Amino acid sequence: MDIRNIAIIAHVDHGKTTLVDQLLRDAGVLRRSEQGVERIMDSNDLERERGITILSKNTSVTYKNTRINIVDTPGHADFGGEVERILQMVDGVLLLVDAFEGCMPQTRFVLRKALELNKVPVVVVNKIDRPEARPDEVLDETLELFLELGANDQQIDFPVVYTSAREGKSGLSPDDLTDSMVPLFDTILSTIPAPQMDTDLPLQILFSAIDYDDYVGKIGIGRIERGVVKKAMPVVVCGGEKNQETPAKITRVYHYEGLQRVEVEEAYAGDIVCVAGIDSLNVGDTVCDPSLIEPMPFVRIDEPTVSMLFVVNDSPFAGREGKYVTGRNLRDRLFNEVKTNVAMRVEETGTTDAFRVSGRGELHLSILIEQMRRQGYEFAVSRPKVIMKKNEKGEPTEPIEELTIDVPQEYVGPVMEKLGNRKAELVDMTPQGENSTRLKFLIPARGLMGYRSELMTDTRGNGVMNHIFHAYEPYKGPIPERSTGSLVAHETGSTSSYGLFNTQDRGRLFVGPGVPVYEGQIVGESARAGDIVVNVCKKKHVTNMRAAGSDEALRLTPPVELTLEQCMEFVTDDELVEITPKSIRMRKRLLSKDARVKAFNAAVRSGEIG
Repeated sequence: MDIRNIAIIAHVDHGKTTLVDQLLRDAGVLRRSEQGVERIMDSNDLERERGITILSKNTSVTYKNTRINIVDTPGHADFGGEVERILQMVDGVLLLVDAFEGCMPQTRFVLRKALELNKVPVVVVNKIDRPEARPDEVLDETLELFLELGANDQQIDFPVVYTSAREGKSGLSPDDLTDSMVPLFDTILSTIPAPQMDTDLPLQILFSAIDYDDYVGKIGIGRIERGVVKKAMPVVVCGGEKNQETPAKITRVYHYEGLQRVEVEEAYAGDIVCVAGIDSLNVGDTVCDPSLIEPMPFVRIDEPTVSMLFVVNDSPFAGREGKYVTGRNLRDRLFNEVKTNVAMRVEETGTTDAFRVSGRGELHLSILIEQMRRQGYEFAVSRPKVIMKKNEKGEPTEPIEELTIDVPQEYVGPVMEKLGNRKAELVDMTPQGENSTRLKFLIPARGLMGYRSELMTDTRGNGVMNHIFHAYEPYKGPIPERSTGSLVAHETGSTSSYGLFNTQDRGRLFVGPGVPVYEGQIVGESARAGDIVVNVCKKKHVTNMRAAGSDEALRLTPPVELTLEQCMEFVTDDELVEITPKSIRMRKRLLSKDARVKAFNAAVRSGEIG
């Protein structure tokens, strides 16, 4: 059987996963129970809730006696490590571009990686049914991007397919669409080359992803570069970051049929397979026949730009909700994560209760935090910090992000003013549609922290922002941080309506009545600079005197409920976010007021605070 290996790459939310759904439906590989499910490839709860792909997924369809192995990749810049690895397994890419939004920051990122690796592109202009669709302009933008990124003559001569993945339509012209994906399937077969591999040479497989199965353990996913892989075959694991040679034995071999992993006796060069039985296998490792040990080059993943501390939860409520609460639990989980999440780093600190975790951005780290709390872990995290470096002259440099914001015309002024304060530099400004403007900035990664919620406020929810790593550049100087302080609980207990009513004039509250809180927990944001200790548990003294109006209900302003990302953006250096399976709380690092005053005075005496 003929084989084609393709990856679907695009900016976040341009319709990759929906397109894969439609290809699966048209190829008849979805069971009846799956026909009505949207984004079936987004298999975990977090992906379905957020509407984004976090982990790459493999599937395959058979069309005209050709097996097409398809990899659905993440579109968000924070998961770029996944995209880089996956491109190693394929010969061509479907570059999806939204017919209205056009080329976005992540489009540039994923296309650059594909062109560097010499992959054959097919451009798919998706969402052609949008009322504001502008397919001809978007195609021109895409061609300009190819030229800008230095594509060769063959890559520039790309075929174009127009689709509405949601409607299940495709065609070679925006005005002539058929009610199926046949034009896209035919273009894949005619454009993407079959893998040129030799089945007679000794086995060689490069593993680009790792999965786990409770029954068979660790499963490696990769493409057979040469030879044939068989069950019970002795092999040598080599290459990768460790570059060691380790004997092993393959116990099971699988390939993909639709969404299922199907066990096979053997598989041939060019196919994407899964193998089980090698516990020492890591991403980037090569498995070879013992008669010819030749490791494949290890792909260097872009370095992390943001780090934060993960610490054992020591709050008064520790252990009430979580299943895994100790330092050993936390350490094991984090070090297991980096075995498959190659863009993430975990380092030991001077204590067994804290670990420094570095990733590609706040979203990259917040997804890990959310996954861990759903798995029953309980811990606390510090505020994210950018990772600084030194250049050849010994000067400090910091990560700069390319920020793109689509915003209605009337909000351009407030957006530019706020970003100016955050050291952003405007590099481009273009109209989008009738009343929208696209602003492009270069901004320090520090300046982005906490900005998303400001943008939503300034644009009344109409602003859309995307950013991607640009480069390390010289330090841009201090950026103003949150100018307001925190409202900090005075004692441990349950909040009362009376206590909250007397506190709400001092700022905005994060908790309602009847909520358990502890001393040192952050219960709101102060309206002015500096923290204020407040007694939100205070009860009204009962007397036998009846005051006028005392029977009227106390009018409480509804509390503001912050998401995990908003909590991470809100906390300052002396605060933590407490994560449990059921709650997300914010707290001071030092819970008692006396301890905080002593620490402040000590910092003043030592000169740390002027």
